[in-house]
Amino acid sequence: MLDPKILRLVAITDDAEDGRATLTDRVAAAVRGGATSVQVRLKSATPREVVEITRSIMSRVAVPVIVNDRADIALAAGAAGVHVGEADLPVTAIRRFAPANFIIGASLGSDTELLNAKDADYVGIGPVYGSDSKSDAGSAIGVEGFKRLASLIAHPAVAVGGITADRALQITVAGAAGVAVINAILMADDPEAAARAIAAAIGK
Repeated sequence: MLDPKILRLVAITDDAEDGRATLTDRVAAAVRGGATSVQVRLKSATPREVVEITRSIMSRVAVPVIVNDRADIALAAGAAGVHVGEADLPVTAIRRFAPANFIIGASLGSDTELLNAKDADYVGIGPVYGSDSKSDAGSAIGVEGFKRLASLIAHPAVAVGGITADRALQITVAGAAGVAVINAILMADDPEAAARAIAAAIGK
């Protein structure tokens, strides 16, 4: 059974190749600041690199680490789970070979993604405020759009896209189980302080 507390503040890795050398350190700092789980999202990395980076992160943090897109890579790395989008292997297919305690999250940005999302353990809904870090994220759906999609799902919903400390409280008050953040934490000068500010905003 998924503990919703791990979704409170999800730190998603940035995909800047020139930042790979410091990525594990920055993720560890984000966890010290209050991140409750980590999603490894490295679109431009090879499968081997994703496995190595995921294992490196797992050796440094005590929170669940989830891999974006690829369940096979997540399993190879020994990660806690996977987060998939509409173009990835369907949730029901992953269930057939994944361990019983393997966490499966799914993206939900429109009604067309509802069927797959309903089978997941949690959903990432967005982009709520728009996203500078995901070129394929689509148009911002806003807080009302988040609330509408979340009402159609029985599982915990995490808000994704343009989340900052100022916006974190607004969206959790609107019913989000938590927020998922890339730029505002991992691209900050001080990821620990940035995570702590968002965690404090959610906790108000």
